[in-house]
Formats: sequence, C-alpha cells, structure tokens
Amino acid sequence: MSSADEPRPVRVLLVEDHDMVAEALQLALDRADGITVVGRSRSRAEAVADAREHAPDVVVLDRRLADGDALGVVAELGSGGARVLVLTGDATPAVAVQVAKAGGAGLLLKSSQLGVLESAVRDVAAGGVVFDPELLPGVFDRLTGRAPAGGAALTARERETLDLLAEGATTDEIGRRLGVSRNTTRNHVQRVLEKLGARSKLEAVAVARREGLIG
Repeated sequence: MSSADEPRPVRVLLVEDHDMVAEALQLALDRADGITVVGRSRSRAEAVADAREHAPDVVVLDRRLADGDALGVVAELGSGGARVLVLTGDATPAVAVQVAKAGGAGLLLKSSQLGVLESAVRDVAAGGVVFDPELLPGVFDRLTGRAPAGGAALTARERETLDLLAEGATTDEIGRRLGVSRNTTRNHVQRVLEKLGARSKLEAVAVARREGLIG
C-alpha cells in the first residue's frame, strides 16, 4: 500500500493538568498505530483554544481541571467536529449520564489500562460511544427513567444541608444558616447520610462529589 493509500491517523488533543499523567498518556497514544497526539492542554480555556487551532478528531479530556469541571466545555470542544472522551478518577453512572447529556462520546476511568484507552480513542473516532462496562447498566437505567438520578430523592432542604456540609459547616452553623433548631438540623443531616448511603458527613460529601451532585 502506498503512503497515499494509508488511512490518516486519528488526531488527538490531550487535556490533562498533571504533567506526569499527561506525559504517560501521550507516550502511550503516540506509540499506538494510527494515533497521533497533536496537542496538549492544561485547562478548559487552553483546550478550547487548542481544539480550534489543531482541529483534532478526538479530545481526551480529564474531567477535573484547575479552572473547573471540564464537562462544562464538552459541547464547545465538540462544536468543530471533535469527539470527546472523558477521563475521570471516580466514574459513576450519574457522572456518565452527565457526560452523555453534555455531548461526550464516552467516559473511562483513569485507572483503565492504556490498551483500553487506545481502543476507546479509535472507537470514538469511528463514531462509536464508549463507556466503562461497569457503568453501562446504571447509565441505561437513568437515561430510560428506570432508576432515579443520584440525589433525586433529596428534598430541597436536604440539598441545602448537603451544600453546607460540602462547605465544611458544622451542625450548629447549618442550623443557624437554615434557621432551624439543632435537632431539626441533625435530622436533615441524618437523612442526607441515609439517602447517600454514607456513614459520616465526610463520606456523604465524597459520595455527592462522585455522583456529580456538588462541584
């Protein structure tokens, strides 16, 4: 086959703000047949600018960046025709649904083997959708309405309580800010823990972050 007949490599823009992780990912992708990294970005703003400059086929996007949650720029990154594959350290079905609704083409755990990432990049570039297999049942349930989205059972007051817990507020501070008694506050906190399946306030906040309920 002549060089003119060879398929064009998949052009990848890598968005990752941890240099060691970015270097490892770039090395693996550049070594893969038919894939080339055309640029590296460290923030949402850089990613948007670099996507316009390099016109990648696929954007491999770390969800958590220094300037915010990268899901907020998925649609903009894809506006030029790029397909967006999101990487995260704490994927859940709720987060996967957020990725899908934002226009992303897939979601993988950062702990996935590099071979899985390479295959996902090729599949996404070819028009496929790739989500970690363990997430798919929960994604389908949420998208089809068979299961409530994470946190859907929280009342408005319980969501306010969760937000204050995430800020590090104590029980007394929550009570003052909500204008309720200490016993009522404790009841709100306890119901938040029960509904999120958490055993402590810190665990409740961690679960809520994983589920995408708070930033």
